[in-house]
Amino acid sequence: MEEQKRTPEELAAELKQLLTALQLQDRNDLILQALGVPLLEQLRIEAARGKLSRLLITKDHRLLLLDYGQKEVVLQPVHKAVFLLFLAHPEGIEFKRLGDYRQELLDYYLRVSPASVDRQQVEESVSRLIDPLDNAINEKCSRIKRAFLELMDEYSASYYIISSHTTKRFAGSSRIWYERLKVINLPRELVIWET
Repeated sequence: MEEQKRTPEELAAELKQLLTALQLQDRNDLILQALGVPLLEQLRIEAARGKLSRLLITKDHRLLLLDYGQKEVVLQPVHKAVFLLFLAHPEGIEFKRLGDYRQELLDYYLRVSPASVDRQQVEESVSRLIDPLDNAINEKCSRIKRAFLELMDEYSASYYIISSHTTKRFAGSSRIWYERLKVINLPRELVIWET
């Protein structure tokens, strides 16, 4: 049968047979090599979509998991501000460059805080968060992770937390450096902003 005349379903059935044959020969290494890491990551996301919940950010900045019985992710204002900053930047942010996002982080923090909040305390807290020599940002990310793990399994939570993504960069032929981005991997079509 020619390639053009075969349906996607027929191709999938043949692929399944080939994968099964390779697995019976204990050659998962060849399967991995044939699929490649980028495709595996896409497949992982696709497989998780059925388990992932839409995330609603309400007008009053509550975080609700709509498909998990509208469970609320309870975070303190500082944690919520950090989460919203990273959610607004699907491309990721390097911790060492958080200073570039100082005003945006401050804006989120002030928005999610009670009206009676001491602005000077908020600014001091933001200064600690963006200080590359302070561990405050890592502590906040750990608390965000704990909040999601209280509501779901670790695999699902990995899409909602701030996690590492390292990219190899090349400058010319001899210079190589690594961009260590922190990202939230949740597909953004699952995020609903109620504003």
